[in-house]
Amino acid sequence: MSLTNFRSAGSGAPAPKVTFPFLQEKKRAHALITALTAYDYATARLIDESGVDMILVGDSLAMVVMGQDNTLAVTVDEMLHHTRAVRRAVKRAIVVADMPFGSYHVSIAESVANAVRFIKEGGAEAVKIEGGASRCELVERLVDAEIPVVCHMGLTPQAVHRMGGYKVQGKTAAAAEEMIRDARMLEAAGASVMVLEGVPREVAEKITAQLHIPTIGIGAGPDCDGQILVFHDLVNLSFSQPAKFVRQYADGAALFRGAIESYVRDVETRAFPSEQESYHLAKNVAAALDLDASVDDPEAILREA
Repeated sequence: MSLTNFRSAGSGAPAPKVTFPFLQEKKRAHALITALTAYDYATARLIDESGVDMILVGDSLAMVVMGQDNTLAVTVDEMLHHTRAVRRAVKRAIVVADMPFGSYHVSIAESVANAVRFIKEGGAEAVKIEGGASRCELVERLVDAEIPVVCHMGLTPQAVHRMGGYKVQGKTAAAAEEMIRDARMLEAAGASVMVLEGVPREVAEKITAQLHIPTIGIGAGPDCDGQILVFHDLVNLSFSQPAKFVRQYADGAALFRGAIESYVRDVETRAFPSEQESYHLAKNVAAALDLDASVDDPEAILREA
């Protein structure tokens, strides 16, 4: 299958809904998968209309939206709130919800119940969990419950304290071999997609070659089946030093700051709102109230409203 089979631009027909079999077919055809995070209706709609295949409602919202130091504090209810907002905007992409720290680190039954909430209440089509082979039983139970699972290996932000910071993982031969083994085990347990973060390119390349399911890289080199970035990193809205793997495609901070500063200046100098941006009374109404008016046609009030 050629790459053009996966594109609808210029065809005039609506783009097909992305599904996990669709992503599997893209891997087989060596057509790369695109993914971004989103946390609200507006950005999710822009991302979806731009043709991105997968939207992750990431627990990174704790940092880039809520101003937390790490991802650990965000709750299930907060994640559900943002997942619902994203779901309302998306027509084409797969919506994946991050399960936050603590929501799947308890009993298997409670973990499955939490995942069900993201499907039933949040409208997600899959959940994402972090960790290696120790998550295999949970993956199996989620798949039994008809919940697709995206697994996340390598630099797993929810394990920041254990790792001693955000550090590249799998740098030794033993660590790389363990990661490759765990990836195969998670695939065998039923994972639909594997996210590889902060992993040496060579390790990610080998995992990608060995797995039948797609791999999505973030700081894992160009040999994965697709790539994901945090939206706020992409447009310079994260207010922090970007990681080595981040490429900024626009300076949203400068754009928004300039617009806000112009607004403040216009308000302070009475340049906004203008006469054209104001509503008016009809002359007869203004006369009855002994006020000035600039509208001769009473029906103009209805038209302006």
